[in-house]
Amino acid sequence: MSELVSALSTIARRRIVSGGLELSRAIDEVFDEAVEADPLGELASRETGLRAELAQHLSAYGPLQPLLDDAEIEEIWLNSNSEVFVARAGVSSALDISIDQELLQTLVEKMLRNTGRRLDRSSPFVDASLEDGSRLHVVIPDITRSNWSINIRKFPTQIYSLENLAQIGSINKFQAEFLSEQIRQGRNILVSGATQAGKTTMLCALLNEVSQTDRIVSVEETFEIRFQGKDWVAMQTRQPNLEGIGEISLRRLVKEALRMRPDRIVVGEVRQAESFDLLIALNSGLPGLCTIHANSASDAIAKLCTLPLLAGSNITSAFVNPTVGSCIDLVVHCRMLPTGERVVEEIASVNWNQSTSTIDVVSVAK
Repeated sequence: MSELVSALSTIARRRIVSGGLELSRAIDEVFDEAVEADPLGELASRETGLRAELAQHLSAYGPLQPLLDDAEIEEIWLNSNSEVFVARAGVSSALDISIDQELLQTLVEKMLRNTGRRLDRSSPFVDASLEDGSRLHVVIPDITRSNWSINIRKFPTQIYSLENLAQIGSINKFQAEFLSEQIRQGRNILVSGATQAGKTTMLCALLNEVSQTDRIVSVEETFEIRFQGKDWVAMQTRQPNLEGIGEISLRRLVKEALRMRPDRIVVGEVRQAESFDLLIALNSGLPGLCTIHANSASDAIAKLCTLPLLAGSNITSAFVNPTVGSCIDLVVHCRMLPTGERVVEEIASVNWNQSTSTIDVVSVAK
């Protein structure tokens, strides 16, 4: 973006905020004044192009909008207003663009406007969903050293089925048929993998194999799950307000979900003590799906045996381990290849071995 457009957009933005002008009128006023002040008349000859650039800069999400519109871009992140990166097919690259810091903060505020979430010194982190389903994560100083750190994880508009994933090579035909049958039988499935491994895509594909008559209740930190069924309630967490009250945690949502007559409960990702509440729900015979960050199927089970211990000092491995071994039926482990492709590396069955008091994790569908 040229320095001229940056300067004009700053003036126009201030008039929109302070004077309540509509976007088109603010652009007209600012551009007309600039043309009058240009002794050589160069601006008038470039009027059409500059007006279009200025309008694009001020509308939607300004210079970030083309990146959001680019279907090949999976994620956008900024380490500072002049350090902008994107990922395409799992491969990251730096962009030669710079965004005015004041504009960047305005764009983030605009993204958060309809989410009910705030970003300030008392709450320097924020997770939110944009209107298109993309996930926004922001951290501000003094948690970061000096610049705002912004991540926007985009999600595909298409909801992939297991059949679709088989067609693009993420899973093979046998795995797709096997998982479809396991879902129909009401198995409890844990989807594991590293960041960007395709866990949420796989979770949604599994979810869309359930019966159309099933009532689904999903809970997550920010809305990411996509489902085509008719009987679905989606809930997300809420941050505390300025007085420090009003927070709705993932643990609370899991408990509330159990009161909503679900046929299946879905947890977007288990990270902390909510894993204990999930185990309680699954132990009652309610089928469920969830994701977890892990390096392998075995590591996923080991982690799920550890996280519930965060729920309280009275929670012990003597309860957690056999519960995990009895409740979780399968682990679907996803991995992103160096080429950027996402594949299912392993499908493992999970069983509690009473004779050895251990959990057996055995590959069943490669």
